[in-house]
Amino acid sequence: MASEYLKWKYRDVKPDEPPPPMTRKEKIENWFHYNWGWLLAGAALFAIVLSIVLNALGVGKTRPDYIFAYVGTKNLSEETQAALLETVEALGQDVNGDGRTVVELRPYVTVDASAEDALEVNYAVRMRLAADITAGESVFFLTDDPQGLQAGYQILADADGALPADDDYTWEGRAFPVWTLPALGLSEDTGLYIGVRGFYTDKRATDKAADDALWQAILEGAPLS
Repeated sequence: MASEYLKWKYRDVKPDEPPPPMTRKEKIENWFHYNWGWLLAGAALFAIVLSIVLNALGVGKTRPDYIFAYVGTKNLSEETQAALLETVEALGQDVNGDGRTVVELRPYVTVDASAEDALEVNYAVRMRLAADITAGESVFFLTDDPQGLQAGYQILADADGALPADDDYTWEGRAFPVWTLPALGLSEDTGLYIGVRGFYTDKRATDKAADDALWQAILEGAPLS
């Protein structure tokens, strides 16, 4: 009975006409209306992943032709850094063919043991230096403590690139005062010594022939004996 009553009550009510089919443009606009948030999230995620990949591949970065490491107990002055980079760039060559000679100077500076957070800071510095050495990146080493550098890492080779014996941790004949090297033109006030890394394997991140040529240019005219 209720069903018949409803039929009678709504006898003059006509169902709504179905909406006209949407055009292709309207379908696209409707899809974007309900999914724009997901699109933005996906685009942001893609940008992050792309940035990580490009950084890993070195895309967009200026690749250095030579890599110097400074291992010391105090920061180099801006004047010393500028003078060193300018001199080395003049002595070097455009190894990677990008139209200019680029020298990268990587600081590995430890702090006094009595300083706040010295343990954490020095540990982080040593880990970064160890990673650099393992990856075969820095070839030329500047230091204000050649004895400590060689005793800790046995990284310095002889002037001719020969490797020290397994039990030889001496630095003499492997690290040279920069003020005795006319090619560098740095003063004794810097207190710096320079040496070249010895490679125990073929793994290295730079061009060996170019590194050897730069090292010989740095030693030019120096009293090594």
